[in-house]
Amino acid sequence: MKKLLLCSAVLLAACSTRSDYADYQGVVDESIDIYAPLNIPASDVFKTTPARTLNAQYQAVNWGDLPGWSQEDGENIWLALVNNCRGLMRPISGSLTIPARATPQVWYPVCQAVAQKGVNVDGQEAKNFLQQYLQPWAVIGSQGSQGLVTGYYEPIVNGSRSRDGVYQWPMYAPPSDLLTIDLGKVYPELAGKRIRGKVVDNKVVPYDTRAEIEQRTDKPPVIAWLDDPVEAFFLQVQGSGRVQLTDGSSFRLAYADHNGRQYSSIGKWLADKGELPVQQASMQNIKKWAQQNPDRVPEMLNSNQAMVFFREERIRDQIAGPKGAYGIPLIAQRAIAVDPTYVPLGSPVFLATTQPNSNEPLQRVVFAQDTGAAIKGAARADFFWGSGDQAGQMAGRMKQQGKMWILWPREAGSPSAR
Repeated sequence: MKKLLLCSAVLLAACSTRSDYADYQGVVDESIDIYAPLNIPASDVFKTTPARTLNAQYQAVNWGDLPGWSQEDGENIWLALVNNCRGLMRPISGSLTIPARATPQVWYPVCQAVAQKGVNVDGQEAKNFLQQYLQPWAVIGSQGSQGLVTGYYEPIVNGSRSRDGVYQWPMYAPPSDLLTIDLGKVYPELAGKRIRGKVVDNKVVPYDTRAEIEQRTDKPPVIAWLDDPVEAFFLQVQGSGRVQLTDGSSFRLAYADHNGRQYSSIGKWLADKGELPVQQASMQNIKKWAQQNPDRVPEMLNSNQAMVFFREERIRDQIAGPKGAYGIPLIAQRAIAVDPTYVPLGSPVFLATTQPNSNEPLQRVVFAQDTGAAIKGAARADFFWGSGDQAGQMAGRMKQQGKMWILWPREAGSPSAR
């Protein structure tokens, strides 16, 4: 995250909201090999659970109705499809505490066919497969079929294993006293609700704020120390990032948990304090203010009570990005964050939008593999650009209009979720 332009939404809310990840992603092995053969479990491992309510209307269309489908180059579609089937074919429950996911049973025959073809399939053959097995369905909400498409990315930051010199800003692992309580297991009417806290004097109380964590003598374990407080803050906003260590090696900080506190924008705090006009609260200007006001940096950071905790992951392959809320690695420009009450996680999607600050078409197959607190609505999407400076620049400029079509198994009727 060097010299990145963040989207203007950071003034009022998180530009992308990986810090609001669903916690069930931990069910997946941290070291997923996206090139490994796809293994399909026996069909009887999938429990029959009640259907989840979806808020969209879906209208079947022909493949020829998708704008730009014939120009789709197919690069990495198959790899992303195999990767997506790894998520679809996991025998996890239909708990209401996790976002709605595409019904696994209807995808079973499709993913079986994917597994039989292996992982080495070219772009045109991948497109032919999609046309043979899947049916496009337009996603329509109460406001129609058009929605906002923004972008997000994975920062690359400088770090050290030890606190020394400029490396003064800690990235914490989850604390041992952090509790996550599924209220639905105690009170069925609260199904889908969970809280985070800790035990004090035999009572569960809200977990510590960012400021309170920094004041503790028993702070959480530190995975790495970063060289810039603003970059450390925005890595928490993004929810994951690659850390470049002083010895030349690197690893990924992946979202593990959070303290349950509400996110607040430091850009808005600076504007409210009269330190920066709202229109100028970019990452660059926030960093400049921090450099000019080092004694006030803790005050600025602590205006946001939320704290994200991380886990360390090995970087197996440059094409495999961080895991999204669906718990599988995101592939650059083939993954989006969605509102799963309209587009269930694990759904392939044809996205028609435009390049950042441009009328040039951006029309391609993507996969709904992430969520975000700011990603709400039928055709609302956050497009994953990848890792590093260039991806960050594209993500920061992206605020386009777009439409989506869910690509669903032909024999399964309209999209459904569990």
